[in-house]
Formats: sequence, C-alpha cells, structure tokens
Amino acid sequence: MTANTRTDAHGVDLDDVGTNDSPNPSFTDLVASRLSRRHLFGLGVGTAGTALLQACGGGSGGGGAAFPILPPAPAPAPAPAPAPSPTPLKLGFNPVAKSLADVVTVPAGYTASVLYRLGDPIAAGVAAYKNDGTDDPATYDRRAGDHHDGMTFFGVNAANKWDATSATRGLLVMNHEAITPLFLHPAGQTIVSGVRTVADEVQREFYLHGVSVIEVNKNGNAWSYKQDSSFNRRVHTLTEMQFSGPAAKTDYLKTKYSTDGSKTRGTLNNCANGTTPWGTYLTCEENWAGYFRRIKGTDDSKRSMKELASFGRYGVASTGRELWATVTPDTADGQYGRWNTEVIGASATDDYRNGHNTYGWVVEIDPFNPTSTPKKRTALGRFGHEGACLGPVVVGKPLVWYMGDDSRNEYIYKFVSTKNWDAADIGGGMASGDKYMDDGRLYVARFDEDGTGVWLELKLGVNNITSNYDKYAFADAADVVINARLAADAAGATKMDRPEWTAVNPKTGDVYVTLTNTNAASRPIDKTSASNPRYYDDQTTANKSQLGNPNGHIVRFADENADPTSLRFKWDVYLFAARSTASADVNLSQLTADNDLSSPDGMWFSHAAPGLLWLQTDDGAYTDVTNCMLLAALPGKVGDGGAKVITNVDTASSRTRTQNTFVGKAPGTEGLRRFLVGPVDCELTGIAESGDGRALFVNIQHPGEGTSDIAAPISHWPDGGASRPRSATVVITKNDGGLIGL
Repeated sequence: MTANTRTDAHGVDLDDVGTNDSPNPSFTDLVASRLSRRHLFGLGVGTAGTALLQACGGGSGGGGAAFPILPPAPAPAPAPAPAPSPTPLKLGFNPVAKSLADVVTVPAGYTASVLYRLGDPIAAGVAAYKNDGTDDPATYDRRAGDHHDGMTFFGVNAANKWDATSATRGLLVMNHEAITPLFLHPAGQTIVSGVRTVADEVQREFYLHGVSVIEVNKNGNAWSYKQDSSFNRRVHTLTEMQFSGPAAKTDYLKTKYSTDGSKTRGTLNNCANGTTPWGTYLTCEENWAGYFRRIKGTDDSKRSMKELASFGRYGVASTGRELWATVTPDTADGQYGRWNTEVIGASATDDYRNGHNTYGWVVEIDPFNPTSTPKKRTALGRFGHEGACLGPVVVGKPLVWYMGDDSRNEYIYKFVSTKNWDAADIGGGMASGDKYMDDGRLYVARFDEDGTGVWLELKLGVNNITSNYDKYAFADAADVVINARLAADAAGATKMDRPEWTAVNPKTGDVYVTLTNTNAASRPIDKTSASNPRYYDDQTTANKSQLGNPNGHIVRFADENADPTSLRFKWDVYLFAARSTASADVNLSQLTADNDLSSPDGMWFSHAAPGLLWLQTDDGAYTDVTNCMLLAALPGKVGDGGAKVITNVDTASSRTRTQNTFVGKAPGTEGLRRFLVGPVDCELTGIAESGDGRALFVNIQHPGEGTSDIAAPISHWPDGGASRPRSATVVITKNDGGLIGL
C-alpha cells in the first residue's frame, strides 16, 4: 500500500508504523499440474482421492505370499509411449518500458479498458457519478467504493450458480481499502478545530469503504458490468456482521451495539483477499487500528495493564484517521460514537470501549446470496490481515490459509482447519464456512538461519502463551486470537520486512509472500537476518538516500513433505526488488531495465495457466523513475538457487556487515518482465481472471493521491481532461483472443 496519504490527523504514516517491540529475531511437487484445484472441485471423494493417488505415483503393491511356478507368460505388448511432458510456459510479450506518464500502458497486442470506477452506480435508478463531490450521500451504498484492491472473479453459469470455468459471465468481488478524501467532497473534508462538522461527508466515507459485488459480462470482445443485476451489492462500514469462532459471544466483543458480543457493524481497510473451495469470498481487515479514537491522556487511567499492552501492540491510540468519532450530534444507533473506543459508560455494554476488538479479522461474504450476513471468522486471528490465501485443496485433507500481517516487523501466519475437506460442501455458503473456518489451529512462522523454518502454534498453554508470559497474561482461547500479535511475540516468531500478499503456486505447492519494504529504523544494519538480509542505500535520481530495505523482496517456502499441515518448511528468497543499476549485493536477482521493480505487494497465480505469477507494486522508493507496475513471472521452486553471502553497507555510519542468505535462481527476462505501468501516483493492486484466462481484471488504486490542491490534480486518470482522478478496475484482453501474458 502506498503510504502517501495513509495518515492520521497528525500526519503519522499508519501503514508504515510498526508496533512490534518484542525481542524476536527479524526472520517436491504436490500434484501434477493437470489436477488443478478447479478439477478437484468436480470430483467426488473417491474419484478425487484416486486421481490424487495416481498423480503421486501410488498404486497397489504385492504381498509376501509364495506363488506356484507358472509357465513363462507371453511377451507383454509394447508399453505405450509416455505421454508428452506439458509444454513449458513461455512469456509471450515484449516488456513494457518504465513510465511516468498518466496512462495505463500495456504491451503491443493487448487492450486495457476501464470497467468499474469510483462512484459508478450498481443499482437501477442511481444516476451517473458527477465526480465533483455533490452526489447525494444517500446513494453511495449503491455506488462503487474507493481504493479498489484485492479481487476475485466467480464464474456464473446459466443456473446462476458458481462455475469456475465460466468465460463470459461472473461476479467480480473486490475490496475498497480506503479513501482519498480530497476528491470525494466539493472542497475536501470539512474540519474545524479537529472536528468533522459536515455529517454528509462522513456518510459518504462510511459507504466508500468495504466491498463491491458486481455482475460482469462479456459481450463480443468487450466486458461491462450490469448495473441492475440482482447480485450487485455493497458491503461497507454500516453492514451488520456476525462473529463466529472462539472469540464470538465473549466479553472482549461486547459493545453497546451488541451486548452479548455476537455481532458488529461493518468492515474497513479491506486490502488483500482470499477465497474458499465452497465458493465464497474472504475480505481481510488490514490497518484498521488508526480509524479509532482513543486519547491516551484521558483513557489510560481507566484501563487495565492488559488492555494497555494490547492497545500498544496494535497501535490504537490516536484522534482517529478520518475523525469519524468527532461528528455531533451522534445518531441514535451510534454511527459516529462507535469509533470512539474510550471508556465512557459504566460497563462495556454502555459504550464502545471494545470497538477496536471488533475489527482486524478475516470476513467471509457469500457473493451468491445478496441477503446473507457476512461473518468475521475469529479463529484466523486478529491482526493487520493483508490477505488469506487458500493452500492446496485435497479431498480428505484439512484446508489451509496463509496470511501476512502488513506492518513492519510483523509475522506470517497459517490456519489449518480441524475438519477435512469434503467436496460435497461446494456451494454450501456460510454453513460451509462454519464447518471449516471456526475450528482449527493457528500458527505463526519462525524462519531459521539455515534455510528451514518452523510453524509455531498459537494456543493457550503452549509456546510460552500462558498467564505467566511477562508481556501479557493470556486468559483463554478468545484472548489468544484477539491478541494474536502478542501470542506470536510470545511464541518467538520471526519479524519480517512488512508481510503483504501470499500466493500458492498450483504447480509446486510453494507459498510466496511479498515483503514490501522496510526502513533503517525498523531494521538497522545489525538486525538483518537470513530471511530479511539486505540493508543498503537506495539512491534516487535526485541523490536522496533511502536506507534500510526500501525496495523489498519476496520470500517463499515449501512445507515439509509437500504437506501444508506440516510444522516444518524450507525457504529461500525468490526475488529481490532493486534498481537494475544497483550494486551486486543489492540487485541480487540480477534484474535488468525490462524487469526491475520496487516494493512488491499484490501477487497472484493464474488458474488458467498454472505456474504464471502476477506481481504488482506499491512503491514510493522508485517513483522518481517509474509509476507502479504489474509484472508477469514464471518462478521455479524453493531451492533452485543457493546460499549466498552478501555485504550490507550503511552509508550513514560507514559500517559494513556480511549476511548469509538463500537466493532463488535469477529469473532473467525469460522468467520475469514488466507487463503494465499505471498512471501517476497510483498503486497496482488486485487481480483476477475470467474462467478461461482470456480476460485479466486489474485494479488501479488512488491515482494522483499525492496532491493537496483539489484545483490542480496531478492525475486525471481514467476520465482525462480536467477531471478528478478515480480508482478503477481495468480489464485487459489480448487482441488475438489468447491467454494473457503467454
């Protein structure tokens, strides 16, 4: 996420602020590619199990019994010729050059068209968006939200059911992470002495966060969304949601709105996403803490030591990112006051002192049932969820989701279901979620210096997670998931360079995690580790020093025995982002002008072309040279490179330090090249494809957000002219109708 405008009222960069002061250290193929996850969905338990056995070389074996001597058998028929090996994937486009232009650039032979923009209406009778801040605030619950982010395409068949292979019709479900307030109102936010004085402005902002569900259709060679589809839906900060899992209906979640802790209102700061094998969408609440108002000087004396420790670890201590709590008078149902998480009443059911605990979760939404109530799945832990990537799906085995916590020096997690996957649950909606996501084991990763790692369970009574832990006295299972960061501290997880998106290679089962960047304050030169190995000075073209790891890297790991439930793994660094002109100890992946990048963030493997990886950037370090970008990659597997010793240099102090690490095979332009460059001041984030892989949906977030002058935007994308910029979804097609990128 670009940090340019993610600030609170005091200008503090909320995405980049780390709250981890713990002493923790800073850091075989699964099945044949033809047995894709999509194929498994259509198999019964017996059929799928047989197919998997055959794919892994299984079969019946002979026993130890004696057999009579028989005449020689006839010569066997010649064995059939072995099936030809799958043709290796090959990138089939010329790299796009770096660019600072206010346009979307794609390779020759491709077309990028705008599909869905901030403010676009998604219900009959809602007028087109004026984009001048004067649209009726009451209509915003039926308009596209702002800051388009993580996204999934759910194919729809003629019976209005989920069909993963659908090539012409689907539900596009996407997150709306945050807002660029300057462009939403006639003259930006109205703030007087630190108080929001125009309630209508705040109403717009409530609706512009959250999630969109829209129906999209292919007509000829063009895609459009259907404004009056019965599937269309907005989920936002006022949408009622249920809690499920170990924290539901506990004292920690009780508020004036829900006196039994069973429900809450809304979701926000929805960044990356996830899916389930039964056909629902997972939206993930990332940097939610800054939205809550809590003035330490007046509230600290009313809090227990445990509460203060939790507030500090999650960063809940500010005037509130958008000052929503300051609107007066409040509504009868507390729409504004609920963002004030201070102690005001006599008990937790008299105020919103626990309001912060109701955010920070993975939220399940059923896109095929517009009247269904979303659920916050507390078993997956509460932190700055960047995403929840589903691991390999195998009938009769547990389901696994991998997750990053997007803040500097935070951790990588996985959740393993207690129940084994049954393909009969496909299409089961929220009931299937109850079965698989409310009961399981939550783990956090420790990356060891020898290229191996351990999954540490976050459970009361193990791994130092006890009532005697000196930083926080854990009381019960709900306390552990609500304070998952503190539990991970206690367990000894490895601090990472800002973990963001996770993605699983369907060909190998390897898990990839983008580590977007960090700075010198978060990881000084003496705090590098094998999994977070670089410290350097990234000099801009204006000779500005950027110390730390401002360009980021991508770590990957393979769970032991290709088993996602394993407690051990091997890891290496797939890719080190860097300028192509950087030194060899910085540009460890030997990037060139055709594929150099900075700050990898969004990441997703194609389903139509297994093994094809898409990488998106959220950059502020390399934007002196180029806008943010999308790259196509063909990665190998964990261990395809080797051990390496690098020399880190701190130019500010003239110190040097060597560091051991493990580097993946250099990708070259055959394995990595730039596919798209976005408009000015944007972030590339969110990606999905149609069922046949011949349409690629990509989100362009917050173009032009770095300006403070509403009369002179630095971007006018996508509408051009003198218009205000708008976040938007584009759809990319190949002019010859082929697979994207190949």
